Amino acid sequence: MAILQWTDELQVDISRFDEQHKRLIALVNEVHDAMLTGKGRAVVGDVLDELIEYTDKHFTLEESTLTKHEFPECVSHRAEHQKLLATARELQEKHKAGSLAVTVEVLEFLKQWITEHIKKCDKKYSAYLRERGES
Repeated sequence: MAILQWTDELQVDISRFDEQHKRLIALVNEVHDAMLTGKGRAVVGDVLDELIEYTDKHFTLEESTLTKHEFPECVSHRAEHQKLLATARELQEKHKAGSLAVTVEVLEFLKQWITEHIKKCDKKYSAYLRERGES
């Protein structure tokens, strides 16, 4: 049972970024499904590893595109990415240290990130990049 669904509200209309965002939603749903079946703790470590690796690649691509097109909020967008990655790494360390509450914390972090970062931060670059030929 999915806790997050892809909606037009999440779409930034840059196809490669939308596809990457869909994968992030799938990771959130993977944690949620594991929690529902009592396997959250077993799954969250792998999901965090994948999340950190995947988001690092996604952020690098997004930031290079924003830099290439001289997006005015590129610096603040990069700073937001760094905060998100730092939080993901903190959660990863808590998980490795054996924290029992980290699964719920990871799920809440991922849900908040999807709803806040994409809707509020990524949407800002959507029209700007499309005007410059990105799709």
